[in-house]
Amino acid sequence: MSLWLEAPVPDSAVELWEPEAHDVSSQAQGGSSRLLSKEARMPPAARGTLAMGLKAEEPTALLPRVEALPEPTGVLSEEQIRLKKLKRQEEEQAQATSVPTRPAPPHQVLPQLSPEQLGMIEKLVAAQQQCNKRSFSDQLRVTPWPMAPDPHSREARQQRFAHFTELAIVSVQEIVDFAKQLPGFLQLSREDQIALLKTSTIEVMLLETSRRYNPGSESITFLKNFSYNREDFAKAGLQVEFINPIFEFSRAMNELQLNDAEFALLIAISIFSADRPNVQDQLQVERLQHTYVEALHAYVSIHHPHDRLMFPRMLMKLVSLRTLSSVHSEQVFALRLQDKKLPPLLSEIWDVHE
Repeated sequence: MSLWLEAPVPDSAVELWEPEAHDVSSQAQGGSSRLLSKEARMPPAARGTLAMGLKAEEPTALLPRVEALPEPTGVLSEEQIRLKKLKRQEEEQAQATSVPTRPAPPHQVLPQLSPEQLGMIEKLVAAQQQCNKRSFSDQLRVTPWPMAPDPHSREARQQRFAHFTELAIVSVQEIVDFAKQLPGFLQLSREDQIALLKTSTIEVMLLETSRRYNPGSESITFLKNFSYNREDFAKAGLQVEFINPIFEFSRAMNELQLNDAEFALLIAISIFSADRPNVQDQLQVERLQHTYVEALHAYVSIHHPHDRLMFPRMLMKLVSLRTLSSVHSEQVFALRLQDKKLPPLLSEIWDVHE
């Protein structure tokens, strides 16, 4: 019995850009594979001269003693002037050394979704649902999980490996279809489109995997009906060093309880990463990514108004994905040592050179 399906499948990643290339399992049959090419002062004291009641040069000793007359209104004595100057100097000094009181911050205005952002999010969610439905239609064309009497037989091991690689092919096709519908993606050069997808595919696959995590059974469900625990991943040929981080990341993402819009925006942000290898127009990719980051920030602020850490926690998951991507590269290398040959499409996407 053939472990691979008869339906035609894209023989290389380049063919995924053609609308008719969506078949899966014939990838296992091999074939030639072409390489892909193409974040107080106070005011100064007034000076003035005050008229005195008597002139200084007049001899007062010869004058008769009389009762002192009251000073005219508005005329200050020298002692009063001195005291007022001292008081003013003290006030100026106190004002100069005092720390100004910080005004109360104005009421924080939460970001709002613009009509353009709202329309973009609705488009992303609809595109993702459409791609998922298309993947479900490929379910019957995936090599079935073996139910052989001897689960350790060579044939059973090969069939489990074929089953997982075909699920990976379905996921890659779904990611490419979704990326094509991201506003701005098709405006990039073909070379930059391929460069972005080649390095972001595994990260997006892991994000999609985390959406399917079941914390109750600690399993992951693909295509609605295929559920796998850690042991099943190991039976398919994956290493524990890669399996455990997958489940730990999926559990952490599940705790965030993200909805479809938040997942779609995170995936878009991951795809539009200007620091990917071989990206030529990095400035344009950064602009596109910034559009999605702003939309996610506004969306999260509206839907999680009492959790100011939700947005940074979501972005930190993208950092965790970079680490998982490195672990995945080690897993691919280990598969080569086990003489497990990947289908041409996966070999091209993950730069596996035989």
